[in-house]
Amino acid sequence: MANDKQSNKPAKKEKKPGRGRQFFKEVMGELKKLSWPTKRELVSYTLTVIGFIALMAVIIYALDLAFSEGLGLLAKL
Repeated sequence: MANDKQSNKPAKKEKKPGRGRQFFKEVMGELKKLSWPTKRELVSYTLTVIGFIALMAVIIYALDLAFSEGLGLLAKL
């Protein structure tokens, strides 16, 4: 009975030597294929993100102010 349970276990995969080295070699190869943005593009993207965050902050502030005033008026009823 005990031997039957052991025979149902899947065989462990053998670790191949040099797999870590191969992984990092492939990662470096893929990084070389990337196209990195220029400094001008990077500044443009950064300013766009900061502008969008500022706009969303103003919208959220306005909505928060409107809802708090509305709830305050409802509470007075």
